[in-house]
Amino acid sequence: MSYTALYRKFRPDSFQDVKGQDAIVRTLKNQIRAQRIGHAYLFCGTRGTGKTTVAKILAKAVNCEHPIDGNPCNECETCKAIAAGNSMNVIEIDAASNNGVDNIREIREEVAYSPTSGKYKVYIIDEVHMLSIGAFNALLKTLEEPPSYVIFILATTEAHKIPITILSRCQRYDFKRIARTTIVDRLRELMDEEQVEVEDKALRYIAKKGDGSMRDALSLLDQCIAFYLGEKLTYEHVLDVLGAVDTDEFSKLLREVLDGDVTQVILHLENMIMQGRDLTQLVNDFTWYLRNLLLLKSSDNMEDVLDVSAENLEQLKEEAAMVRDDTLMRYIRIFSELQNQIKYAGSKRVMLEVALIKLCRPQMEQDQLSVLERVRRLEKQLASGVVVRQQDTCGYTPEGNFDYQNPVNMAAPGGIDPDGTAGSTDPAKLQKAAPEDLQKIVGMWRTILAQTSGRFRVVLASAVPKFNTEKEDGTLYIVFSDFLGETYVNDPKKAEVLEQIIAAKTGRKVKVKMILQADEHVANTRLSKVQVEEALENLVHADIEIEDDE
Repeated sequence: MSYTALYRKFRPDSFQDVKGQDAIVRTLKNQIRAQRIGHAYLFCGTRGTGKTTVAKILAKAVNCEHPIDGNPCNECETCKAIAAGNSMNVIEIDAASNNGVDNIREIREEVAYSPTSGKYKVYIIDEVHMLSIGAFNALLKTLEEPPSYVIFILATTEAHKIPITILSRCQRYDFKRIARTTIVDRLRELMDEEQVEVEDKALRYIAKKGDGSMRDALSLLDQCIAFYLGEKLTYEHVLDVLGAVDTDEFSKLLREVLDGDVTQVILHLENMIMQGRDLTQLVNDFTWYLRNLLLLKSSDNMEDVLDVSAENLEQLKEEAAMVRDDTLMRYIRIFSELQNQIKYAGSKRVMLEVALIKLCRPQMEQDQLSVLERVRRLEKQLASGVVVRQQDTCGYTPEGNFDYQNPVNMAAPGGIDPDGTAGSTDPAKLQKAAPEDLQKIVGMWRTILAQTSGRFRVVLASAVPKFNTEKEDGTLYIVFSDFLGETYVNDPKKAEVLEQIIAAKTGRKVKVKMILQADEHVANTRLSKVQVEEALENLVHADIEIEDDE
């Protein structure tokens, strides 16, 4: 005898075997017991949730010679004929291939004849949303006032495509996706009956891939068993057959992305591709993995929602603590966009590589979350004592863009060490800075700024260096324009740090005084026209033309 697929072999033949649709089953059984059977039903829901199965059980139950508590007996001649597909009282129609007006007219002619045996003639129209407008109109009158012995059962996965005139004439039942635990329990029950040894973790993964569809889960399980026929079906076997990626691989990939290690990320992807992993599924699964992390960070009571093992949950908690919410949202956005694009892409691998590089390099994007990520990474570099390699530009290229690619250690000859201490320069041997020296210091302000670190450097970047051209006292004023500078205005240690940096860079003794812009008149600081031009040229790297006020 030829082999029968699992989803056909174990298709429920009574209401009590239907899983995950308890409310619908109970309603239909009550109608049958009370003889309150409707003339038109509409079964809606995603694929594999039991619409056609329940329709066939209902057709048997209303015609059964010896019904048992609303269930068909499956023993009488009528039940056996319907189950075998030989009954003249149950007519199944595929609306995808019989969607014309003529097909519906044939039904209208047939309903005039009463059933040869049994009580009801049942029409099961599958994928009813595929009917044409003319066919719907032809069905309308018959559906509204059929003979007492006719029952219409319409099944569809897209109820929104059905005209409201049809919907209003039917009892509508929405079949929900079947819970993952329900699918796992059913698969375990069937595997025990088939005497096939399967790991629980493997069944959980198959149920997850079924996405609420019992038929899909059974088909996947059938495929996995066939590949490893006669062997115990393990979690690793399922991953191999379905071309899926283990959560451990996603964990490694995420950590490499967080480290910004583009080379290792691409090598990791290459390894997964060589193992035969499906790229579209990889994108979907990694997006789901990021979603789990975001949910875990959003609430402390997400264990039941995530539906993962205790081992994976601990791993997720560890990784959730490593990444910020907005960073996860940026990752999910990038991969969600990729999900829509990769379905129709000719070079799926290239698109996936670009998306992974975007995760590692937020400077490739200009949206708000990417800019925040760039700022956060920059702050992390500054706090850890890292600056940019280019000299005299404070980390900016000649085009005015910040160079993220060339970080070096802050320690420089005569500069400031990573621990925040200045290089060795004897103040007693230094000459007091003259106005031309101060002018030079203003011009190389970015170089001096590059030798600072942490929050001090970030706040200092918004300040303006000035000196008094009328007083040759060697004082450099650092003018802060906002409240951020208040922390450092009366901090002699920070002023001393700047004095040591300037001494190491120029060999001149400079007194640094930090003030707020509101107090600038106290110092009577100003720049001459020539100093402004030279300072701006050094800072902006462009030709500057300053017009007279006259």
